[in-house]
Parts: sequence; C-alpha cells; structure tokens
Amino acid sequence: MIAAFLIAAAPVSTAVDAEFAFARDAQRIGQWSAFRKWADKDAVVFDPQAVWARDFLKDKKDPPKSISWRPAHSFVSCDGRTAVNTGPWFRAGGRPGGYFTTVWQRDKDNWRWVYDGGGPISGPPRNRLPRTHDAACAPAAPGAPISAPPPLTPAEARTTPEDNGRGQSADKTLGWDWKVDEKGGRVLRVFLWDGRRYAQVLYNNVPPPKAK
Repeated sequence: MIAAFLIAAAPVSTAVDAEFAFARDAQRIGQWSAFRKWADKDAVVFDPQAVWARDFLKDKKDPPKSISWRPAHSFVSCDGRTAVNTGPWFRAGGRPGGYFTTVWQRDKDNWRWVYDGGGPISGPPRNRLPRTHDAACAPAAPGAPISAPPPLTPAEARTTPEDNGRGQSADKTLGWDWKVDEKGGRVLRVFLWDGRRYAQVLYNNVPPPKAK
C-alpha cells in the first residue's frame, strides 16, 4: 500500500513521468477523462483529419476499460520544456494495439500534451525501459530548416483535404511537423538539434483508416 502511494505521488518532473502519470490516470479515472485532464487547451488530435482535442473530447464517454500504453523513447529539447514521446499502446486486456506519439510542453504548472497520434502495430522500437534523447545545447545555426510556427487557428486545424501543422520548442532545438492527406493518411516528422544540424529522429507514416 505504501509503495503504491509513493508511485502515485511521484513528482511529474519529466515528459516520461507525465506519460506514465497520464497512462495511470486512464486506468484510474477513465480513458477520455485522462485525455481531458492532461490536454493543453490548443491540443490537436486526428479523426482522421486534424481536430481540436477540446472539441473531440468534449462529449466523449469513458469506455468500460481503458487502453494502456508506455513510453519507449523521449526526445527532449535542450531547455527540457518540450518533448516528443513514443511507444507501444495496448488494447483493453493487453493485446497489442499499435504505437502512439505524444508531444508534451511544460507550462508553469505542469506538463500538457499538445499533439496525440498513433499508428498500426509496426512502429518504433519497443524497448522495455524508456530511453531519453536530449538535444544539444549549442545555438541553432542561422537559417535552420525549422522555423517558428504561427499559432493554429480552428480553420487551420481543419484545412482539408491537406491538413498540416508544425511546432517547435522555445529554444529551437526540437521541432516537428505533420501532414494529413485527403484520405486520412498522416505523416509526422520529428527533428532534434545535434549541435550541427537538425537530425530527423522520428518518422510516423500512418495509413488512412480502412473503409467501414
């Protein structure tokens, strides 16, 4: 009982900690309730086109049993305030479901996710313990390929048939962009500054949903 309390009370200091806390809340308070609790006000999800999470989640009722997931890799900006986590997720009962990718940003109070997406069973390596990959702290070179994004508007989050968006850490050492085609297929790229250039460290190629 004491050990369980200590785990529940562990400080959420990193994006990996936030991911584990998010996943625990899904089991404790319900799947969509946990998504709402940890979402940023301008978070984006895909249905399959880009939609604001606040609209997508507003009337979602928790399923009887939640999915589960765990981080395998965390790509972190030099300043430690932005991260991209990825790893496997599992259906209720433990059957493999696929992989997830979550972009996290830390505000003055806590970590919040701003992007949530996933893909089919084949995905990033599924090591048992999460690995953290830190950006270099050398200044980004002038003319770097990732430029500061304008804030998303509701119209931009639904610019069909070719939705696209991008984001970046405040220190410009971690960046990502995504694009959704007219059939709902999605590509996400993540770049980490290595001291000399932006290295692509993650590439999600999510096929369009199957016709029902």
